Amino acid sequence: MSIFFRYVFRQAAGALLLILASLGGIVWIALALKQLNVVTSQGQDAWMLIKMTTLALPNLLAIIAPFALLISALHILNRLNGDSELIVMTAAGATVWNVARPLLLLAVLVMMAVSFVNHIGMPWSLRLLREYIVQMRTDLLTQVMQPGKFSTPEKGLTFHIREREFNGDLLGLVVNDTRNPKDLQTYLAERGTIVKQPPTAYLIMKNGHILRRDNFKNPADIIVFDQYIIDLDRLDQSKGQDFDLKPRERYFSELTHPAPDDRLFKAKPGMFRAELHERFSNPLYPIAFILIALAAAGQAQSTRQARTERMVIGFVAAVGCRMAGLAVNNLVVTSSALVPLMYVIPVAASGGALFYIVHNAKPRRGLLISDRLSDLFGPILARLPWVGSSSGSPAPTAQAGSAAQAQVNGYHGVRPLT
Repeated sequence: MSIFFRYVFRQAAGALLLILASLGGIVWIALALKQLNVVTSQGQDAWMLIKMTTLALPNLLAIIAPFALLISALHILNRLNGDSELIVMTAAGATVWNVARPLLLLAVLVMMAVSFVNHIGMPWSLRLLREYIVQMRTDLLTQVMQPGKFSTPEKGLTFHIREREFNGDLLGLVVNDTRNPKDLQTYLAERGTIVKQPPTAYLIMKNGHILRRDNFKNPADIIVFDQYIIDLDRLDQSKGQDFDLKPRERYFSELTHPAPDDRLFKAKPGMFRAELHERFSNPLYPIAFILIALAAAGQAQSTRQARTERMVIGFVAAVGCRMAGLAVNNLVVTSSALVPLMYVIPVAASGGALFYIVHNAKPRRGLLISDRLSDLFGPILARLPWVGSSSGSPAPTAQAGSAAQAQVNGYHGVRPLT
């Protein structure tokens, strides 16, 4: 491992960690602001907010990490060019692959990390987040609800209790649910008990009545019960009636071999197919992004060349490639015939960038056709009487001018062997 290899790898890895921490921090703050009502209106402490937002990060880091790698690679290549380090290495006989090796090694490490998050980290964190959500809903009744006060966790849903015993039982419970105008329900119970049974929790009401009506004009139907159980998840309309694990909350074996009676798989098998192939195609993008960055800014360039324009083109090409992959992932949900396209996009981007790198690494021919014609007819033109200097001084011969032009063309026409 050469000194230059360690130098580029250390600089790129440091930039990657810094950019990844910055992007992760921005995403974490966005998630924290989105879940701020956990503390303000649902009676949870700040530690619960931190745990919930942190557990949601792995789901997004699998997408953020390749972009952080792309930005760090473009930054390092631009800095090496700006400090003339690539020019010096090229003049010493180094090729573009001397720069590519440490960046490709870093891309392989990112690819392994993304694969670990996709198959292990993300399902684990989302399952644990689901448990905290259940705990939060349970605490909503045991902590937020104060005796003698009306609590409204969301519009159209109101709780009231007369008293809470030391064991956590609720006395004089009232639950009014008017979120659905066609199904207005009010629960009255002398006693209520919260029972946790992962992945959900239940409210067991005893000795009460249920008042139901389809609108505010019709009289209510009264149902008397000795014991009635409510699934607390049903009080959250965003969850609907789907209590099965989502595809992203499942491990690899649960995606490939779901239970025969799995309701979600029977209803939406395309979601399982798209999630499975996304976990395998997503790790291909770090390699593609590094090759795109090398194709855009991996060549030795002087300060007079438009490096910024090439970097912007490379970044836009990489972002477009990833956006196309996400779009195909959504289409795979409805059509299994598009599954190969999820792998073709990153592989094709890698192949195109690799071809561009190899093509530009070959030297161009030194003399153009115009230069060769000048060398051929230069001596003849020099003998013509009207070819000369107007001041009487001897004019430079066409041969000398051609030779000078050839030197200039040899500098500009032949790229360094990178």
